[in-house]
Amino acid sequence: MPVCDATAGVLLMFARWWLTLDQVLLQQRDFWQLQPMLAAWPAAFPTELVALLERFTLADCVEIDASPSLQRQHFAGFFPQLFAALPELPREPAADLSLPFWLSTDIGGRKWQQITQLAACVGQAKRPVLEWCAGKGHLGKVMSFYYDAPVLSLEWQQNLCDASQHKAQQLGLQQRFVHIDVLRQPVAPYLQPEQQMLALHACGDLHRVAAREAMRAGCAALALVPCCYHLQQAAQYQPLSVQAKQSGLTLSKADLRLAVQQSCTGGERVARLSQTEMLWRQLWWQWRRQLGLDYQPLRSVGKHWFSGELSDFLAFAGAEHQLAPPAEALLPDLLQRAGQGLLQQRRLELVQHLFRRPLELWLVLDLALYLQAQGYQISLSELCAPELTPRNVLLQAVRRKE
Repeated sequence: MPVCDATAGVLLMFARWWLTLDQVLLQQRDFWQLQPMLAAWPAAFPTELVALLERFTLADCVEIDASPSLQRQHFAGFFPQLFAALPELPREPAADLSLPFWLSTDIGGRKWQQITQLAACVGQAKRPVLEWCAGKGHLGKVMSFYYDAPVLSLEWQQNLCDASQHKAQQLGLQQRFVHIDVLRQPVAPYLQPEQQMLALHACGDLHRVAAREAMRAGCAALALVPCCYHLQQAAQYQPLSVQAKQSGLTLSKADLRLAVQQSCTGGERVARLSQTEMLWRQLWWQWRRQLGLDYQPLRSVGKHWFSGELSDFLAFAGAEHQLAPPAEALLPDLLQRAGQGLLQQRRLELVQHLFRRPLELWLVLDLALYLQAQGYQISLSELCAPELTPRNVLLQAVRRKE
């Protein structure tokens, strides 16, 4: 059954969950607020844990990291409080919407499943919808078609607004697009009390601003599936709820990025490119170390970089750090050291990644407690299986009737 705040007892449930997670994350922060790329065993790691990790091959690390059951099997004895603190959210039933094939044209299979799943969970006939950070407005199109709902789609890219508005008109849908940057321009004129605001995978500041603006406008309902918590303007996380503002936990963007480091299996090619990326980044770090320089991360780049030549990547890295790349003669030794460094990195990440879901739920519960204090009834659930998307926490908020 869904978790909701219909009773006083359940009103306190989210606060208890958050407090338990907060205590564990604070007490065990030496195990997750670290940089695995730097390779050294942290002092907090007990000897027995280090001995276990040193037995794992790179293949072992990949397998364990992708399996919650294997994580529990190997590490529950070392982190019993962590595993006990992790609340289990109910899973929403699979969507069963009868939709025409042409509504899903040019939409990837996983994305389409997420869209229809969210629509099935939150839709109500004829209820006005505000689609936040709409992109091409696919979710809004489903809501308009299936529920005969008027949809207002806010999107910051003018070309998407123009093309998607044309498409909606072709399909005869009640959907209107507004070109607006919701982080920099006033959105109040577009929010109405009778609306339901929907935000599927709105990143960082975008989903926090959505919650704040929906609350200020008194929107009847809000449904968020948060994503990319680290994409924010502030250097550190700015808590929303009274409880989180009183926490001793300080979260940098690097800490927030941990919450989204789990990804779906993208096939053998994507896995191979990800492995190449980690190896090449390690090689660049080994080169900096050889030059006596401190660690400095490289910015994220597209996966196509890692299907090309190593020399091209090193040229990019050199330009980023204003540093001459290593000579070709040095590459065999650097590659060997990079392989050793990558294995150590992955072993450390096995421990760090145990805290991904607890940190994500800490962040979502902060948002839930904030909305709850503003007069909303809250429910939390899993939108879908993590194999479809690991960012599957669905927060629904319904304004309480006075």
